[in-house]
Amino acid sequence: MPVSITQALDIIYENSPVVGSELLPIEMTLGRVMSEDSIATFDLPRFDNSAMDGYAVKCSDANSTVECINIIYAGDDPQMTLEPTQAIKIMTGAPIPDGCEAVIPIENVTVNETQITLPKEIQKDGHIRHAGEDIKRGNVYLHKGEKVTAYSIALLASQGVTHLRVTRKIKVAVFGTGDELRPHFEKIAPKQLYNSNTPMFLARAKELGCEVQYIGSSGDTMESLESAIKSALNADIIITSGGISMGDRDFTKDAFANLGMELHFDKVDIKPGKPTAFGTIGDTVVINLPGNPLASMVNYEMFVRAAIRKMSGMNAYYHHTISTQMKEDFKLRAGKHTVRLGTFDGNTFIPFNKQLPGMISPLEQANAMLITTPDISSLEKGKTVKILPISWELSAYEKEDFFTR
Repeated sequence: MPVSITQALDIIYENSPVVGSELLPIEMTLGRVMSEDSIATFDLPRFDNSAMDGYAVKCSDANSTVECINIIYAGDDPQMTLEPTQAIKIMTGAPIPDGCEAVIPIENVTVNETQITLPKEIQKDGHIRHAGEDIKRGNVYLHKGEKVTAYSIALLASQGVTHLRVTRKIKVAVFGTGDELRPHFEKIAPKQLYNSNTPMFLARAKELGCEVQYIGSSGDTMESLESAIKSALNADIIITSGGISMGDRDFTKDAFANLGMELHFDKVDIKPGKPTAFGTIGDTVVINLPGNPLASMVNYEMFVRAAIRKMSGMNAYYHHTISTQMKEDFKLRAGKHTVRLGTFDGNTFIPFNKQLPGMISPLEQANAMLITTPDISSLEKGKTVKILPISWELSAYEKEDFFTR
């Protein structure tokens, strides 16, 4: 019996272990997932400082003329104390001197040599950045399970952090089955086909931040399949396509079983892409996708991407939806949980009219997909639908209902 899409995802989440970690210079951690919290070792800012070029003053001196006695630059360590009827010129980022109650921007005063005429009102603490107002010492400022961005690196650098522990890159091994499938760099006979799935899987894994291993087409004999599988067992994820349907020579599952794979499911109630299998050999995840390119791409986005997120250590590893509206009326065949590829233009979703499992061109054109329940036979213009993005990363901390009903 096929498992449902949600059951398949639950099984994948439960059986996809997080990979190990490594310590890297912060500049090399972009896009990686943090494997531990980062805790502030000091306040940010470290000291009270000026937010503007201006004058450090007392609030009681509002609407009066005071004497400028000194100047403080960023990086200085001022030892003076500001007294009433005095002002100290101060630059942006410079430490606030003792006795200062506010900073008046330079454009809000009148300057006559060392005589500074102040405005009628002075707000206490105005234009002063206080120590710890951004990050307090001892607080967690980046969390385990978060992806490192350029702005994460800015935070780390502000704390003087040089190295960060992150999960290592997931290793993905890809090979395709079928004697009729040939690499794209070889000449082919009239009845043979080029293998488009393997380079697609490899490229997509790289896009998702993985290291890849190319195994190549493994043929349609038990011996060739087992040899290819053995060469890939150092990987975290093994992906293959074809060899898992009802054909006489489709015995990929048997080859994996012979090498100790625990099969968790071998069919999914999804159209296209029913002949999809998931298993494990130790800590290695095995995902067998359909041979048809479009069907395999759909299930790559649904299931392989989910496994990669989970194994990377991300806290937000669930699929996340966008609610939008149909641009036009659309008819589809009811009776199955159906995936429709299409384009999201920022306001509406436009599903492709022509989508067959063996097609390749829709893969390049689609940036999102929707999944309908078996009772849906039409989607009217303006109907609210849920879509899953393909071309950009969007994930959730909790499970979502991603079906359009």
